[in-house]
Amino acid sequence: MAGTLDSTDPLTDAAFAEATNAILDAVGRVIDGKPDAVRFALTALLAEGHLLIEDVPGVGKTMLARALAASVDATVRRIQFTPDLLPGDVTGVSVYNPVEREFEFKPGAVFANIVIADEINRSSPKTQSALLEAMEEGQVTVDGRSHPLAEPFLVVATQNPLEMEGTYALPEAQRDRFMMRISMGYPDAAAEALMLRQRDTVNPLDDIRPVVSSGQVLDLIAWVRAVHVSPAIEEYAVALAQATRTHPDLRLGASPRATLQLVRAAKVRAALDGRGFVIPDDITALLVPVFAHRLIAARTAGSVRTRSGDAIADTLEQIAASVRVPIASRR
Repeated sequence: MAGTLDSTDPLTDAAFAEATNAILDAVGRVIDGKPDAVRFALTALLAEGHLLIEDVPGVGKTMLARALAASVDATVRRIQFTPDLLPGDVTGVSVYNPVEREFEFKPGAVFANIVIADEINRSSPKTQSALLEAMEEGQVTVDGRSHPLAEPFLVVATQNPLEMEGTYALPEAQRDRFMMRISMGYPDAAAEALMLRQRDTVNPLDDIRPVVSSGQVLDLIAWVRAVHVSPAIEEYAVALAQATRTHPDLRLGASPRATLQLVRAAKVRAALDGRGFVIPDDITALLVPVFAHRLIAARTAGSVRTRSGDAIADTLEQIAASVRVPIASRR
Protein backbone atom coordinates (compact mmCIF):
# COMPACT_ATOMS: atom_id res chain seq x y z
CA MET A 1 0.00 0.00 0.00
CA ALA A 2 1.37 3.42 -0.95
CA GLY A 3 2.30 5.97 1.63
CA THR A 4 4.51 6.53 4.64
CA LEU A 5 1.78 8.32 6.61
CA ASP A 6 -1.19 6.93 8.45
CA SER A 7 -3.97 9.24 7.30
CA THR A 8 -5.96 8.45 10.46
CA ASP A 9 -3.31 9.94 12.77
CA PRO A 10 -2.52 13.65 13.21
CA LEU A 11 0.51 14.81 11.26
CA THR A 12 3.67 15.34 13.30
CA ASP A 13 7.10 16.82 12.63
CA ALA A 14 8.53 13.33 12.28
CA ALA A 15 5.78 12.15 9.94
CA PHE A 16 6.14 15.24 7.74
CA ALA A 17 9.90 14.71 7.50
CA GLU A 18 9.47 11.00 6.79
CA ALA A 19 6.98 11.58 3.97
CA THR A 20 8.87 14.42 2.29
CA ASN A 21 12.19 12.59 2.53
CA ALA A 22 10.56 9.54 0.96
CA ILE A 23 9.44 11.65 -2.02
CA LEU A 24 12.86 13.27 -2.37
CA ASP A 25 14.59 9.88 -2.21
CA ALA A 26 12.24 8.29 -4.75
CA VAL A 27 12.68 11.07 -7.29
CA GLY A 28 16.39 11.42 -6.53
CA ARG A 29 17.00 7.81 -7.55
CA VAL A 30 15.88 8.74 -11.06
CA ILE A 31 17.36 12.22 -11.34
CA ASP A 32 21.06 11.70 -10.63
CA GLY A 33 23.05 14.60 -9.23
CA LYS A 34 20.23 17.19 -9.26
CA PRO A 35 19.01 17.43 -5.64
CA ASP A 36 18.12 21.13 -5.96
CA ALA A 37 15.85 20.50 -8.95
CA VAL A 38 14.11 17.66 -7.10
CA ARG A 39 13.61 19.85 -4.03
CA PHE A 40 12.16 22.67 -6.14
CA ALA A 41 9.68 20.25 -7.70
CA LEU A 42 8.51 19.11 -4.27
CA THR A 43 8.31 22.74 -3.14
CA ALA A 44 5.95 23.59 -6.00
CA LEU A 45 3.72 20.63 -5.13
CA LEU A 46 3.44 21.45 -1.42
CA ALA A 47 3.09 25.21 -1.99
CA GLU A 48 0.15 24.61 -4.35
CA GLY A 49 2.04 26.21 -7.20
CA HIS A 50 3.14 25.10 -10.64
CA LEU A 51 6.62 24.40 -11.98
CA LEU A 52 8.21 25.42 -15.29
CA ILE A 53 11.38 23.56 -16.26
CA GLU A 54 13.35 25.26 -19.04
CA ASP A 55 16.43 23.73 -20.62
CA VAL A 56 17.80 22.16 -23.77
CA PRO A 57 16.41 18.76 -24.84
CA GLY A 58 17.73 15.59 -23.27
CA VAL A 59 18.75 16.78 -19.79
CA GLY A 60 15.92 15.11 -17.89
CA LYS A 61 13.13 17.72 -17.76
CA THR A 62 10.34 15.27 -18.55
CA MET A 63 12.01 12.56 -16.45
CA LEU A 64 11.85 14.81 -13.39
CA ALA A 65 8.16 15.54 -13.95
CA ARG A 66 7.34 11.86 -14.48
CA ALA A 67 9.38 10.77 -11.46
CA LEU A 68 7.54 13.21 -9.18
CA ALA A 69 4.22 12.01 -10.56
CA ALA A 70 5.20 8.37 -10.03
CA SER A 71 6.09 9.00 -6.38
CA VAL A 72 2.53 10.15 -5.60
CA ASP A 73 -0.41 7.73 -5.77
CA ALA A 74 -2.58 10.14 -7.75
CA THR A 75 -3.97 10.59 -11.25
CA VAL A 76 -1.40 11.70 -13.80
CA ARG A 77 -1.86 12.91 -17.38
CA ARG A 78 0.80 13.91 -19.87
CA ILE A 79 0.10 16.38 -22.67
CA GLN A 80 2.55 16.63 -25.55
CA PHE A 81 2.21 20.21 -26.75
CA THR A 82 2.52 20.51 -30.53
CA PRO A 83 1.62 23.27 -33.03
CA ASP A 84 -1.65 21.51 -33.94
CA LEU A 85 -2.84 20.96 -30.34
CA LEU A 86 -6.20 22.65 -29.72
CA PRO A 87 -7.44 24.29 -26.50
CA GLY A 88 -10.26 21.73 -26.30
CA ASP A 89 -7.70 18.94 -26.21
CA VAL A 90 -6.46 20.43 -22.94
CA THR A 91 -9.66 21.56 -21.23
CA GLY A 92 -12.27 19.27 -22.76
CA VAL A 93 -15.28 19.88 -25.00
CA SER A 94 -19.07 19.62 -24.94
CA VAL A 95 -20.38 16.88 -27.23
CA TYR A 96 -24.02 16.48 -28.23
CA ASN A 97 -25.62 13.26 -27.03
CA PRO A 98 -28.44 12.40 -29.46
CA VAL A 99 -29.99 9.90 -27.03
CA GLU A 100 -30.28 12.32 -24.12
CA ARG A 101 -30.72 15.26 -26.49
CA GLU A 102 -28.31 17.41 -24.57
CA PHE A 103 -24.64 18.32 -24.55
CA GLU A 104 -22.28 16.32 -22.38
CA PHE A 105 -18.93 17.53 -21.16
CA LYS A 106 -15.98 15.34 -22.08
CA PRO A 107 -13.05 16.20 -19.77
CA GLY A 108 -9.71 17.01 -21.35
CA ALA A 109 -6.22 15.99 -20.31
CA VAL A 110 -6.01 18.68 -17.62
CA PHE A 111 -8.34 16.69 -15.36
CA ALA A 112 -5.73 14.98 -13.21
CA ASN A 113 -3.84 15.60 -9.98
CA ILE A 114 -0.52 16.03 -11.76
CA VAL A 115 -0.44 17.28 -15.35
CA ILE A 116 2.81 17.07 -17.31
CA ALA A 117 2.76 19.72 -20.03
CA ASP A 118 5.64 18.58 -22.20
CA GLU A 119 7.33 21.19 -24.43
CA ILE A 120 4.59 23.69 -23.65
CA ASN A 121 6.11 26.40 -25.83
CA ARG A 122 5.79 24.33 -29.00
CA SER A 123 2.06 25.07 -29.12
CA SER A 124 0.37 28.32 -30.08
CA PRO A 125 -0.33 31.03 -27.45
CA LYS A 126 -4.06 30.28 -27.83
CA THR A 127 -3.54 26.69 -26.71
CA GLN A 128 -1.12 27.72 -23.97
CA SER A 129 -3.78 30.07 -22.58
CA ALA A 130 -6.16 27.13 -22.13
CA LEU A 131 -4.26 26.37 -18.93
CA LEU A 132 -4.67 29.82 -17.38
CA GLU A 133 -7.95 29.29 -15.54
CA ALA A 134 -6.99 25.78 -14.45
CA MET A 135 -3.68 26.91 -12.98
CA GLU A 136 -5.10 29.92 -11.14
CA GLU A 137 -8.57 28.83 -10.05
CA GLY A 138 -8.45 25.03 -10.10
CA GLN A 139 -11.35 24.78 -12.51
CA VAL A 140 -12.19 24.78 -16.22
CA THR A 141 -15.07 26.69 -17.80
CA VAL A 142 -16.52 25.32 -21.03
CA ASP A 143 -19.69 26.70 -22.63
CA GLY A 144 -20.44 28.76 -19.56
CA ARG A 145 -20.23 25.87 -17.09
CA SER A 146 -17.42 25.51 -14.56
CA HIS A 147 -15.90 22.12 -13.82
CA PRO A 148 -13.66 21.80 -10.71
CA LEU A 149 -10.34 20.02 -10.94
CA ALA A 150 -9.04 17.40 -8.53
CA GLU A 151 -6.98 18.31 -5.48
CA PRO A 152 -4.07 18.47 -5.20
CA PHE A 153 -3.46 19.93 -8.65
CA LEU A 154 0.00 20.54 -10.06
CA VAL A 155 1.17 21.46 -13.56
CA VAL A 156 4.77 20.58 -14.33
CA ALA A 157 5.60 22.12 -17.70
CA THR A 158 8.78 21.74 -19.71
CA GLN A 159 9.92 24.13 -22.36
CA ASN A 160 12.84 24.44 -24.72
CA PRO A 161 14.86 27.67 -24.95
CA LEU A 162 13.32 30.27 -27.26
CA GLU A 163 16.39 30.20 -29.50
CA MET A 164 15.41 26.68 -30.63
CA GLU A 165 13.37 26.15 -33.79
CA GLY A 166 9.60 25.80 -33.55
CA THR A 167 9.06 27.49 -30.18
CA TYR A 168 6.62 30.22 -29.12
CA ALA A 169 7.26 32.61 -26.25
CA LEU A 170 4.96 32.07 -23.29
CA PRO A 171 2.71 35.11 -22.73
CA GLU A 172 3.42 37.15 -19.59
CA ALA A 173 0.12 36.03 -18.03
CA GLN A 174 1.09 32.37 -18.59
CA ARG A 175 4.56 32.79 -17.07
CA ASP A 176 3.04 34.52 -14.05
CA ARG A 177 0.93 31.43 -13.30
CA PHE A 178 4.06 29.36 -12.70
CA MET A 179 5.35 29.60 -9.16
CA MET A 180 8.90 28.75 -10.16
CA ARG A 181 11.07 28.30 -13.21
CA ILE A 182 14.16 26.15 -12.93
CA SER A 183 16.80 24.72 -15.23
CA MET A 184 18.19 21.21 -15.02
CA GLY A 185 21.63 21.81 -16.49
CA TYR A 186 23.93 19.12 -17.81
CA PRO A 187 24.94 16.34 -15.39
CA ASP A 188 28.51 16.16 -14.22
CA ALA A 189 30.80 13.54 -15.74
CA ALA A 190 30.36 11.05 -12.91
CA ALA A 191 26.55 11.25 -12.96
CA GLU A 192 26.48 10.89 -16.74
CA ALA A 193 28.77 7.86 -16.65
CA LEU A 194 26.59 6.29 -13.95
CA MET A 195 23.54 6.91 -16.11
CA LEU A 196 25.16 5.04 -19.01
CA ARG A 197 25.85 2.01 -16.82
CA GLN A 198 22.49 1.89 -15.06
CA ARG A 199 20.08 2.78 -17.84
CA ASP A 200 21.36 0.69 -20.70
CA THR A 201 18.72 -1.99 -20.14
CA VAL A 202 16.53 -0.67 -17.29
CA ASN A 203 14.23 2.33 -17.10
CA PRO A 204 14.57 3.75 -13.54
CA LEU A 205 10.97 4.97 -13.67
CA ASP A 206 9.80 1.36 -13.66
CA ASP A 207 11.16 0.91 -10.13
CA ILE A 208 9.41 3.94 -8.57
CA ARG A 209 6.45 3.10 -6.37
CA PRO A 210 4.12 5.71 -4.83
CA VAL A 211 5.27 6.70 -1.36
CA VAL A 212 2.32 8.99 -0.53
CA SER A 213 -1.29 9.17 -1.63
CA SER A 214 -3.08 12.25 -2.93
CA GLY A 215 -4.89 12.56 0.40
CA GLN A 216 -1.61 12.47 2.27
CA VAL A 217 -0.26 15.20 0.00
CA LEU A 218 -3.20 17.35 1.10
CA ASP A 219 -2.16 16.72 4.71
CA LEU A 220 1.39 17.82 3.90
CA ILE A 221 0.04 20.96 2.20
CA ALA A 222 -2.06 21.79 5.27
CA TRP A 223 1.02 21.34 7.45
CA VAL A 224 2.98 23.80 5.31
CA ARG A 225 0.20 26.38 5.46
CA ALA A 226 0.59 26.49 9.24
CA VAL A 227 4.25 27.58 9.05
CA HIS A 228 4.57 31.00 10.71
CA VAL A 229 5.50 34.09 8.72
CA SER A 230 6.20 37.15 10.85
CA PRO A 231 5.12 40.67 9.77
CA ALA A 232 8.78 41.58 9.33
CA ILE A 233 9.27 38.74 6.83
CA GLU A 234 6.10 39.75 4.97
CA GLU A 235 7.37 43.33 4.74
CA TYR A 236 10.74 42.02 3.51
CA ALA A 237 9.08 40.05 0.69
CA VAL A 238 6.98 43.07 -0.30
CA ALA A 239 10.06 45.33 -0.29
CA LEU A 240 11.88 42.95 -2.65
CA ALA A 241 8.89 42.85 -5.01
CA GLN A 242 8.53 46.65 -4.99
CA ALA A 243 12.22 47.06 -5.72
CA THR A 244 11.79 45.08 -8.94
CA ARG A 245 9.06 47.50 -10.05
CA THR A 246 11.27 50.57 -9.76
CA HIS A 247 14.66 49.17 -10.80
CA PRO A 248 15.98 50.94 -13.94
CA ASP A 249 17.17 47.67 -15.50
CA LEU A 250 13.70 46.12 -15.39
CA ARG A 251 10.79 47.04 -17.65
CA LEU A 252 8.32 44.71 -15.91
CA GLY A 253 8.56 43.97 -12.20
CA ALA A 254 7.15 41.22 -10.02
CA SER A 255 3.37 41.00 -9.67
CA PRO A 256 1.52 40.75 -6.34
CA ARG A 257 0.92 37.10 -7.25
CA ALA A 258 4.68 36.66 -7.36
CA THR A 259 5.02 38.06 -3.82
CA LEU A 260 2.33 35.72 -2.54
CA GLN A 261 3.95 32.70 -4.18
CA LEU A 262 7.39 33.69 -2.90
CA VAL A 263 6.10 33.54 0.68
CA ARG A 264 4.26 30.26 0.06
CA ALA A 265 7.40 28.66 -1.36
CA ALA A 266 9.45 30.01 1.56
CA LYS A 267 7.06 28.29 3.99
CA VAL A 268 7.73 24.96 2.25
CA ARG A 269 11.49 25.55 2.42
CA ALA A 270 11.22 26.24 6.14
CA ALA A 271 9.13 23.09 6.71
CA LEU A 272 11.55 20.92 4.72
CA ASP A 273 14.36 22.27 6.91
CA GLY A 274 12.41 21.29 10.01
CA ARG A 275 11.38 24.80 11.04
CA GLY A 276 7.94 26.11 11.91
CA PHE A 277 8.78 29.65 10.88
CA VAL A 278 10.23 31.45 7.85
CA ILE A 279 13.59 33.25 8.00
CA PRO A 280 15.04 35.80 5.53
CA ASP A 281 17.29 33.12 3.97
CA ASP A 282 14.17 31.24 2.86
CA ILE A 283 13.03 34.31 0.95
CA THR A 284 16.36 35.15 -0.71
CA ALA A 285 17.10 31.52 -1.64
CA LEU A 286 13.89 31.41 -3.69
CA LEU A 287 14.05 34.90 -5.15
CA VAL A 288 15.48 33.94 -8.55
CA PRO A 289 13.39 30.78 -9.13
CA VAL A 290 10.16 32.58 -8.20
CA PHE A 291 10.75 36.06 -9.64
CA ALA A 292 13.13 35.80 -12.61
CA HIS A 293 10.75 34.32 -15.22
CA ARG A 294 8.15 37.03 -14.52
CA LEU A 295 10.49 39.96 -15.08
CA ILE A 296 11.38 41.68 -18.34
CA ALA A 297 14.69 43.48 -18.67
CA ALA A 298 14.78 47.04 -19.95
CA ARG A 299 16.27 47.48 -23.38
CA THR A 300 18.99 49.67 -21.91
CA ALA A 301 20.23 46.62 -20.03
CA GLY A 302 20.28 44.66 -23.25
CA SER A 303 22.91 42.23 -24.34
CA VAL A 304 23.02 38.57 -25.20
CA ARG A 305 22.99 37.92 -21.44
CA THR A 306 19.62 39.62 -21.14
CA ARG A 307 18.02 37.10 -23.45
CA SER A 308 19.56 34.22 -21.52
CA GLY A 309 18.18 35.50 -18.25
CA ASP A 310 21.57 36.02 -16.62
CA ALA A 311 21.11 39.79 -16.49
CA ILE A 312 17.78 39.45 -14.64
CA ALA A 313 19.34 37.07 -12.13
CA ASP A 314 22.17 39.57 -11.59
CA THR A 315 19.63 42.34 -11.06
CA LEU A 316 17.76 40.25 -8.47
CA GLU A 317 21.02 39.64 -6.63
CA GLN A 318 21.63 43.41 -6.58
CA ILE A 319 18.11 43.98 -5.24
CA ALA A 320 18.57 41.35 -2.53
CA ALA A 321 21.81 43.02 -1.47
CA SER A 322 20.22 46.48 -1.34
CA VAL A 323 17.00 45.69 0.56
CA ARG A 324 17.31 45.76 4.34
CA VAL A 325 17.13 42.29 5.89
CA PRO A 326 14.89 42.03 8.97
CA ILE A 327 16.59 41.03 12.20
CA ALA A 328 15.13 38.84 14.95
CA SER A 329 12.12 37.92 12.83
CA ARG A 330 11.02 34.80 14.71
CA ARG A 331 8.34 36.64 16.66
